[in-house]
Amino acid sequence: MNAHSPGTDPTQEIPFHEQIKPSLGGQVGRVHRLWRTAITSAVRSLDMTESRWTVMVHLEKLGEGCTQQMLASELGIEMPSLTRTLNQLEAQQLIARVPHETDKRARCLWFTEQGRQCLTQLTERIERVRAELYVGFDDEVLNAFARALLQFEDNASASIARSQAEYQRSRQG
Repeated sequence: MNAHSPGTDPTQEIPFHEQIKPSLGGQVGRVHRLWRTAITSAVRSLDMTESRWTVMVHLEKLGEGCTQQMLASELGIEMPSLTRTLNQLEAQQLIARVPHETDKRARCLWFTEQGRQCLTQLTERIERVRAELYVGFDDEVLNAFARALLQFEDNASASIARSQAEYQRSRQG
């Protein structure tokens, strides 16, 4: 591909990552949405919506017995949104909410036996989707991609911290 910016040396090719429109970050977002849609499609017959399977997977990641607040924080969502999904999962008899041993305001989350069976099916289908998406990529490429994503995350966090610090300084002076 030979896309060139006006006024540049026509013998110098623009790097491919700069040619992605509207941006490389936008492409990452599109792939993320497609990935989640592929999983949602694969688990639809289990009566799982995106919010339900996401909660199930993250509860397994955090470990049973975690609090609703811990799960909301892990998911980066507000409690009312999580509560609605937990109500649905509880109605499906996939999870149970149990009062915390020492903090009676907190509720701890546990899978029911039916929930564990559902989680096994979810995991199998998610693994199948992952395998389908990894077609054409070897471990070396996937590892490099994973490292790049982690570096992007670190860089974005540092950029946000710098911007917040600059904003605070501008408000003080």
